[in-house]
Amino acid sequence: MNLHQLEYIIAVDTYRHFVRAAEKTFVTQPTLSMMIQKLEEELGILIFDRSKQPVVPTVEGKEVIHRAKQIIADVNRLKEFAYSLQHEITGELRLAVIPTLAPYLLPLFLKSFAAQHPQLKITIRELATDSIIHSLKSGETDIGLLATPLNDLKLEEHPVFDEEFFAYTAQGERAAKKKYLLPKDIDLSRLWLLEEGHCLRNQVLDLCELKRKDLENDQLQYQTGSIETLKNLVDHHQGTTILPHLATLGLSKKQKENLREFADPKPVRQISLVVNKNFHRTRLLQSLKKEIEKQLPDVIGKTKKKKVMAI
Repeated sequence: MNLHQLEYIIAVDTYRHFVRAAEKTFVTQPTLSMMIQKLEEELGILIFDRSKQPVVPTVEGKEVIHRAKQIIADVNRLKEFAYSLQHEITGELRLAVIPTLAPYLLPLFLKSFAAQHPQLKITIRELATDSIIHSLKSGETDIGLLATPLNDLKLEEHPVFDEEFFAYTAQGERAAKKKYLLPKDIDLSRLWLLEEGHCLRNQVLDLCELKRKDLENDQLQYQTGSIETLKNLVDHHQGTTILPHLATLGLSKKQKENLREFADPKPVRQISLVVNKNFHRTRLLQSLKKEIEKQLPDVIGKTKKKKVMAI
């Protein structure tokens, strides 16, 4: 038994295809198949059911693969630890960020973080929450930056800050008449929402106790994936929308007159760095977390000192 064999069974489990797994591990398909077969013979266990397409692990194989991932992760941690004693952070960081966070948070820390690690290649993608979760599990993404908790046993969450929600409401709306709002103060028939697939939409629906059927009779419905579009709709077509705190920092003085705080307990979302359970680049993760926390405006993340309602 060797580490290559363990990497091969992990690859087949990930891609559920021997040819693709061979391509990803840079060996020929016959070599990969032979090495896996030798491992099965050595263990006396059939790891994959080859009669099914796509190929799937057997019950016993799932446990072998789980332990193989733990072993590979431990070996990688050991390698990184030894390397980090004498070298700076290098290689590639594939970062995925939810769209309701990316345009407001990335400019705060990305330049300084990149300057700290000039030998690190950083690739960033904006993805919806479900896509980030999938890419973390498949190995296409190293670190996700998104709202949590996800309650996924295959992922590990590292909370960075809490982000408060504000109502952004046109003057003349019912919500504009109050300094501190309760969710019931918002006219749901005049609430602008992000399109389905965005976690912020679900958080707003939970906050307002709003169901899909409540939206069906609205005269005007508009679907967008942009918070900026929601703000413009309020500015030009009245109504109300819900904004995370970072999205409010760039508002003009006039626009800030449209902001309303929620009464206690204030609604917040937790923002975390999320990695696969087998992620081993601990030093990189810690460095990224530290830099984000350092560059956050002082007004962000202070909600922990107040009564809050996580959504």
